[in-house]
Amino acid sequence: MSANDINVSSKFSAKKKFGQNFLTSPDIPRKIATSCGADENIGVLEIGPGKGILTAELAKVSRKVVAVEIDTELEPYLTENLSSYNNIEIIYGDILEFDLKEIIKQKFGSMDVCVCANLPYYITTPILMKLLESGVRLISITVMVQKEVADRLSAKPGSAEYGAITAVVNYYSDIKKLFKVPAGCFSPVPKVDSAVIKLTLPPENPVIPKNEELFLNIIKAAFAQRRKTIVNNIFTLFKGSITKEQIANDLFELGFSPDIRGEKLGIREFCIIADSYFEKSF
Repeated sequence: MSANDINVSSKFSAKKKFGQNFLTSPDIPRKIATSCGADENIGVLEIGPGKGILTAELAKVSRKVVAVEIDTELEPYLTENLSSYNNIEIIYGDILEFDLKEIIKQKFGSMDVCVCANLPYYITTPILMKLLESGVRLISITVMVQKEVADRLSAKPGSAEYGAITAVVNYYSDIKKLFKVPAGCFSPVPKVDSAVIKLTLPPENPVIPKNEELFLNIIKAAFAQRRKTIVNNIFTLFKGSITKEQIANDLFELGFSPDIRGEKLGIREFCIIADSYFEKSF
């Protein structure tokens, strides 16, 4: 059975509560499957298989595909559409409620694993952060997201799109925007275009903060109020336990202007600042 044979034109009504927009173009799943990095030795954890159009393509390149679907009403479509594949397992439930380490251990054993997903727009960030913060050793995460989200996640320091989520994702992975997906490739047709991005997870993070929690808190604080300088945002983070004047002096000694804002700083700069304050026991 090819992607062209997948039943995507049925009268199944997409549910708004799950943010369902089903892929109808066979070319897009094929491109995702060939670019995600899966092969005979690398298993795939798919999130949100829908009616199985991407699942079928992943099964052609990977020895094993485990797909997690929240909507149990899609079971008849997945059973019918994927019946000719013996290397696919469907699990029904909410990926945010699963223990990722346990799933991967049980379903893939010692295999390397990558993740593929057509993510609902409203839940993109929670799922990405669960994957990145889980501590699971993943090779890569290839996901389709709203184009504006893809632009934000792949933004560079100093750009208008750059934000806390950008910095955090860059801490965990090397992100690359692969290709745009027009709205017309889905049913129902969304109001915006999408894009496919690939997050490659290195053996170790590009920076090693002395205290990861403080490092991530400083990143989040730096963007809490974008119009304010990082001095003001760090002051708020530390709840007044250190004066703004001292923070300004600390930043100056580290080589940063006290007037600098968070969107100008990359993860290496955030790490320098976080390590400095960790040493000061704040």
